[in-house]
Amino acid sequence: MKKLINDPEQIIDEMLDGIVAGSPDDVRRLEDTTVLVRKDAPVEGKVALISGGGSGHEPAHAGYIGKGMLDGAVSGEVFTSPTPDQVFEAIKATDSGQGVLLVIKNYSGDVMNFDMAAELAESEDIKTAQVIVRDDIAVDDPESRRGVAGTIFVHKIAGAKAEAGASLEDVQQTAQKVIDNTRTMGVALSPCIMPTSGEPGFELADDEIELGIGIHGEAGIEKRKHMTADEIATELLERLLPEMDLADSDEIAVMVNGMGATPEMELNVFNRKVQSLLAEKGVKVYDTTVGNFMTSLEMAGCSLTLLKLDDELKELLDAPSSAPAFKK
Repeated sequence: MKKLINDPEQIIDEMLDGIVAGSPDDVRRLEDTTVLVRKDAPVEGKVALISGGGSGHEPAHAGYIGKGMLDGAVSGEVFTSPTPDQVFEAIKATDSGQGVLLVIKNYSGDVMNFDMAAELAESEDIKTAQVIVRDDIAVDDPESRRGVAGTIFVHKIAGAKAEAGASLEDVQQTAQKVIDNTRTMGVALSPCIMPTSGEPGFELADDEIELGIGIHGEAGIEKRKHMTADEIATELLERLLPEMDLADSDEIAVMVNGMGATPEMELNVFNRKVQSLLAEKGVKVYDTTVGNFMTSLEMAGCSLTLLKLDDELKELLDAPSSAPAFKK
């Protein structure tokens, strides 16, 4: 497959420089690192939020840097956790003295390396806290669930809480509330191709789809014969809604997330059925977002995320954000 790249070994460096070149008034790169931060970081008097992980999920995570969301993002190699020293540089560059919240997706490399970075920060008297996102219901064990597109709701809502001047403990508690009430499941219509090897992450026949995929090119939990958008929407909702514990008065936020190669035309066809089914079931939708938010290179497919809201979460979801990938 043809790719719009130069040297695969330089793709991360060139991508980060391109992001900065596109938003030079908002984002800066820390020299000799894979770290991007707000141009005005550290922001005086504010708890900082940083996140990150392997590259290949764009616009995550650098696209969520901005007022009301992240203060910094750390990029690893494609589908590979950033190193502890890189995360530590992000912590140091964004801390204003109020502490730093680390938003970590539940993958062993990310958890280990962010933990090590927090220990480095502690040795320099920088206060940190962390939350681990576990929204992927394709994994049965709640403690082992992967962090996927629901991570964006954590960035948005915890970021708004921090922007409002909340303490590190309060920002962490709000972020955890989002995690506790967020569920996601995804489907692949085609695998992604690793830029360094040129090989697919898994094999799919032309008439097959993969249910329950992650975001690192890994296979899902079940292969199926090809299904229509309406059938996929029905399948995902049938799995997600029993996990949501919704009362009649509850409202939800919906995120239809493209995996990288699915046109918005198709995402909106899928969303049409999602909204119809939710209405039939009497589920009240407060907010809907459709687009590419947590991708897997050029994988075709989508994920569906549901977030149960309360009054605080609604207010923070609606709060302003200047982040280029999630403006409010």
